[in-house]
Amino acid sequence: MAIKAYIFIVTKPGTSIEVAREVSKIKGVESADPIYGRFDVIATVEAESPEALSKLVYEVIEKVPNILRTETSIVL
Repeated sequence: MAIKAYIFIVTKPGTSIEVAREVSKIKGVESADPIYGRFDVIATVEAESPEALSKLVYEVIEKVPNILRTETSIVL
């Protein structure tokens, strides 16, 4: 069973549109949109397992330039 999660992303100032565009190209990312509020980008992702989700977030998404930090919320 696949795991769905929302990744809330904080970016360097002025880079949210660029970061959303780059994150949306990553395999496993269903959508990535710039938003207003505490976070700058929200991405909807799907992974095959908790381990795959962890790898996607820490080894792929967080390597995108201009990302300062992320917060992940797993869908129940």
